[in-house]
Amino acid sequence: MKKQTFHISGMTCSGCEQSVVDALKQLKSVTKAEANHKNGTLLIWSDTTLSADTLLAALPKKYALLDDAMLPPSKVKQLYPLFLIFGFIIGTLLLIHIEHLDRTAMMHDFMGMFFIVFSFFKFLDLRGFQASFKKYDPLAAALPFYGWIYPFIEVFLGICYIRDIVPSVLLIATIAILGVTTIGVVKSLLQKQNIQCACLGSVLNLPMTEATFIENAIMLVMAGSLLA
Repeated sequence: MKKQTFHISGMTCSGCEQSVVDALKQLKSVTKAEANHKNGTLLIWSDTTLSADTLLAALPKKYALLDDAMLPPSKVKQLYPLFLIFGFIIGTLLLIHIEHLDRTAMMHDFMGMFFIVFSFFKFLDLRGFQASFKKYDPLAAALPFYGWIYPFIEVFLGICYIRDIVPSVLLIATIAILGVTTIGVVKSLLQKQNIQCACLGSVLNLPMTEATFIENAIMLVMAGSLLA
């Protein structure tokens, strides 16, 4: 018995799964079939290897089989630019402080580089960033102009941290700004909204994932520890 795995589109519920399975069981060589609408997979056990064309002929027209080139990239691949940026920031940080690993100075520089680098991508398409940002940030949704000035705020914060101009009011402002955004991120994740993360603007199409929450959480923890 041969087992084959296919990717299928068009399924939206358990009823669709059953429809697909029933249709494929009409094929004489198929002994077992399993469909999963959540991840769009189709498993088939048969006496002989079945071609995609054979399966398509047996399926209702609303369903389609996808090859690997048509599949959406994995979350890891989508978030690769974000991981790469963090890697460069951390690498640069270690080069700067390799001789004197001062905790406070390292956190200042990390946060400064974070804000400067992330603001750069937002400036590449301010309009696109503002449109994406207001979809999940509560303050940007209530006050549209906030999305337009947010990249400038990041630049200001970045300069202050890099220059070690970090009074308590700046830390409180950082916590407030990132805190509001984090609330929106958590809400979007809980509601399983399929929206674009605006942390790197609209130029790089990053999905809203747990990595976005972790990214904000790290900055919040740093700001909180500096304030303590």
